[in-house]
Amino acid sequence: MKTTKTIQIETKSSSVIIGDDVFKVLSAFLKTYQDQKIFLLVDENTLEHCVPQLITEVEQLKNVEIIEIESGEENKVLEVCFQLWKTLSENNAERTSLLINLGGGVITDMGGFVASTFKRGIDFVNMPTTLLSQIDASVGGKVGVDFEGLKNMIGVFNEPQQVFINPNFLATLDKRQMLSGYAEALKHALIKDAVYWQKLKKGMLSDAKNWQGLISTSVQIKNNIVINDFKEQGERKLLNFGHTVGHAIETYSLLNDEKPLFHGEAVAIGMICEAFISTKDAKLSEKELKEITETLLNYYPKYKVENNQFHYYIELMKKDKKNEKGNINCTLLNQIGEGVVDNNVSVENIIDALNYYVSL
Repeated sequence: MKTTKTIQIETKSSSVIIGDDVFKVLSAFLKTYQDQKIFLLVDENTLEHCVPQLITEVEQLKNVEIIEIESGEENKVLEVCFQLWKTLSENNAERTSLLINLGGGVITDMGGFVASTFKRGIDFVNMPTTLLSQIDASVGGKVGVDFEGLKNMIGVFNEPQQVFINPNFLATLDKRQMLSGYAEALKHALIKDAVYWQKLKKGMLSDAKNWQGLISTSVQIKNNIVINDFKEQGERKLLNFGHTVGHAIETYSLLNDEKPLFHGEAVAIGMICEAFISTKDAKLSEKELKEITETLLNYYPKYKVENNQFHYYIELMKKDKKNEKGNINCTLLNQIGEGVVDNNVSVENIIDALNYYVSL
């Protein structure tokens, strides 16, 4: 399947290349590393579905050193990093080596962190293969791992040398995986682009012709924010909408559910709850709350949230890395397309928001 013309978006210190010509661009890029060791980080899914095409299309990767880890958020931990650092060391990786991260958000987050810390930093590039990683995890320079059940508590800011996005990789995903990424696109629209929100409401996943446009729009929204505020001192906090409540529910699900929520599914719950809080602590209208709620429930099945779990969620939110001076900090909405950062939210309003979700 052919997509449209390849798009290049300049980030703070690198580029994001989107299109089905990315293999050619990657081949040209790798000439810089022709005398260096190159490592390819994959999981069992990308090893099966993506590696064969990649090494066929990119001559320099015919004999690449492949490092495989198990997929899943539960593997985005320091223990796995230790194994990766050990593998790099045993295979004589040098400071001039390159690590290619081929996979979803777990691969790009952890691979970027491992590369950023090994021998004080080796180069890495991201080749995201899921919608979530293509529009969110692989762009913006946040790399890290979970710690003691808390999301992304250990990490650094460090951009990859390049990001290569092939929309055709999405054809290997099931609907649930695609919808997990779609939640982040909906978030981008809610905080910055009301017109994009209307397009997403109608649905952009079913037709593959829409994928490149969806990816490039979301990457551009995120990139415009990140360029202005790389270290998340102000505007970048907009990207946290839905994530204070969402991360708490995701963490609980990872630890307690036989089939845990995907990241985007948890963020969708978080966006409904934080939209509710936005009617109390920001300027969001009841009408737009209803629109957001109905849209998200249309895409994401209701998750069973129990009242006796609320205290657990609250305790997780109190440990969230975004908090300041002991307050629970949320990004909220003044209206669809306009987010507002640095809102200290009361426990009472969070409980009311969780009850709102339960009542739907």
